[in-house]
Amino acid sequence: MTADLARFSINQMTVKQLPLPELTDACRDLGIGNVGLWREPVQAYGVEAAAKLVRDAGLTVTTLCRGGFLTATDAGERVRALADNRRAVDEAAVLGTDTLVLVSGGLPAGDKDLHGARERIADALSELAPYAERHGVRLAIEPLHPMYAADRCVVSTLTQALDLAERFPAHQVGVTVDTYHLWWDDRAPREIARAGAGGRIHTFQLADWTTPLPEGVLNGRGQIGDGAIDMREWKGYVDAAGYTGAIEVELFNEGLWARDGREVLAETAARFAAHTGEAGSGK
Repeated sequence: MTADLARFSINQMTVKQLPLPELTDACRDLGIGNVGLWREPVQAYGVEAAAKLVRDAGLTVTTLCRGGFLTATDAGERVRALADNRRAVDEAAVLGTDTLVLVSGGLPAGDKDLHGARERIADALSELAPYAERHGVRLAIEPLHPMYAADRCVVSTLTQALDLAERFPAHQVGVTVDTYHLWWDDRAPREIARAGAGGRIHTFQLADWTTPLPEGVLNGRGQIGDGAIDMREWKGYVDAAGYTGAIEVELFNEGLWARDGREVLAETAARFAAHTGEAGSGK
């Protein structure tokens, strides 16, 4: 692995057109040592088989995405959500990653109580965090851009994520810092420092902000360097906060998915090196 890719992790969703065996082969060919996995393709391949595949390829699994969706008011839905999150913890442990990323969930149908929804997340974490600790897994709350607050994630800022996480020990619950979701918030650099001081930056993810956003907005994450975000600046905030772990590039982008996956992977690795300042750093 070259020095400029030592911290680079390719999130599986960035090149979801590559089946897991092809992804591991491509990573090996390109000298990429880290990968972030997603539950659905891992389940389809088989969790134990996926764990062996990445292990045999010499890859480190940096995160598993995703758990969460913990805002239901219906008792039965809450029980099912907790059970699914326990399964996600189990899967993370089998895959050998210590970090499960949580997308907290949006407002239930007809509900307008953001505060209540966030409190239900805290209630769920009080059950899930000790379970995760017993399996050697940390929970990383990911704040999503406010445009997702209604339907996907009522946690919209790093402040909100930390206010939840800090109710629990740092080795149980921390946060995900994702440039795509936080770049607009002038309070985020201060909150990154707060997270770092508490040992709560559990993962750092990159994606660029490009416009116009696609219909539905979910798949609008731009390739590194194509948009408005200064990746070197954001990496500087996280480095200054004491984070030394892997940096994932996680892109949801129909245009990238329509291309050859190996080509996209090579391009993404090159963009990472060029736009984060990792190239030639020896880190």
